[in-house]
Amino acid sequence: LSHKDRVDQAQFSPDGRRIVTASLDHTARVWDAQTGRPLGQPLLHFDDVIGAQFSPDGQRVVTCSRDQTARVWEAATGRPLTDPFGQGGILKSAQFSPDGQWVVTASDNSTAQVWDAFSGQPHGGLLRHRGPVILASFSPDGRMLVTASVDRTARVWNARTGLAVGLPLQH
Repeated sequence: LSHKDRVDQAQFSPDGRRIVTASLDHTARVWDAQTGRPLGQPLLHFDDVIGAQFSPDGQRVVTCSRDQTARVWEAATGRPLTDPFGQGGILKSAQFSPDGQWVVTASDNSTAQVWDAFSGQPHGGLLRHRGPVILASFSPDGRMLVTASVDRTARVWNARTGLAVGLPLQH
């Protein structure tokens, strides 16, 4: 499973048959886990691809990049399903909700954002920290989000309303 530059992330598909990799060669790739052969076209960004994740049904992949965008792709072909989207700043992570309807991105511009996974349109307002947000992820039931920031806090948010739940978790 080779790229032209460093690979920073690799993940199995939900069924375990494929792997998605994210590389500093500006691409993500989907691979056959048994043969190691690439499947479909490379998922191309204009800068390093920092993260890549399969949707819960394994049909799509979301990528995020230093080019300040995320994008949803068809896993089987590499065809883009959304236009690039982002809230400004380098995107540090992009993850699907458990039902695959939403994507949450984390940015070094101190925000996280929820997006419609089919249209790439923002949902609700920005989730703000006082420092770059490194990771954002959904709870198992998809009702809440947690964000982690270099401001030494994690925050819990209502995924539907974007309102903070409780006080920041201070480290």
